[in-house]
Order: sequence, then C-alpha cells, then structure tokens
Amino acid sequence: MDRVGGADLPWPMAEWLTIEVLDADVPASTWRRAHGEALVETAVTHYAVYWDWTETRWGVVLELVFGDDETLDRFRRLPAVLAALDAAPDPAHGLAVYRGRGGAAGARVPRHPVPRPVADAAAWPLPEPDRFLGTTAGRYELADDERDHTGC
Repeated sequence: MDRVGGADLPWPMAEWLTIEVLDADVPASTWRRAHGEALVETAVTHYAVYWDWTETRWGVVLELVFGDDETLDRFRRLPAVLAALDAAPDPAHGLAVYRGRGGAAGARVPRHPVPRPVADAAAWPLPEPDRFLGTTAGRYELADDERDHTGC
C-alpha cells in the first residue's frame, strides 16, 4: 500500500469522478432512485473502488473512485452511464461531471451568520431546539420523551 502523510491508502493513486445532479422540474432524488443503482452497479463492475452518494439542498452528488485514469475514462464513456446522465432532470444546466471530489467535500460543519456588533446592539435570541421523532418497535415517540396529555 502507498503511504501518504503517514496514512495507508487502499489504492495507489486514486482518480475521483464526481457527478452532481441539480433539482429542476423533477427532483434530483427521483433521478437517483431511477438511475442510482444502475450507475453504482456499472461503476463496481468496471472497477470502482469506492462510491458515495450525498443529498444536498440543491440535488444529489455521486463521488466515485477508480484505480487509474484509463478505468475512469472507460466508465465515463459507457452507454449505460451516458444514458443515465442524459436522463438527468436538466442535463443542459443541472448536471456537472468532473474529476476530483465534489460538492460533498466541503466543510463538515456549516457556518452560521453572526450578527455584526454595533453600538447598543442586543444579542440575537437563541433558536428553539429541534425536536425529532424516534422510532422504537414500530411506535413513534418524541426523542426527548415529551408527551401530550391525550395519552399518545
């Protein structure tokens, strides 16, 4: 295995391919449900060593890793891949295919706007904590065990 920065890599020199599909009249998640499995299956059968789907606010991102440049180029020219890309919700303006890591490679924690300090400015109120539903044994329960008074 090659060592880069003291870490072992499972492939010698990886080639990344990123496919970003943006929402249009049809959501990109619908395109992923229709073509995602076929794209990943085609990638794996053509020697992809890693793949990752990421859903974003604007669409979906598929990141693929191939062992070398020739394998990536062969995958990119396959009829099944071209057909899936042509079926994107907006192939002219809502599709980006490029080498390297994509939209999923950004910061792990999003930034939040901070009020500008001005004279006599008051602090912004803290936001209400989010409430999530948890599932246990087929029943929906509030994650923080809050219950209403109707017995639900």
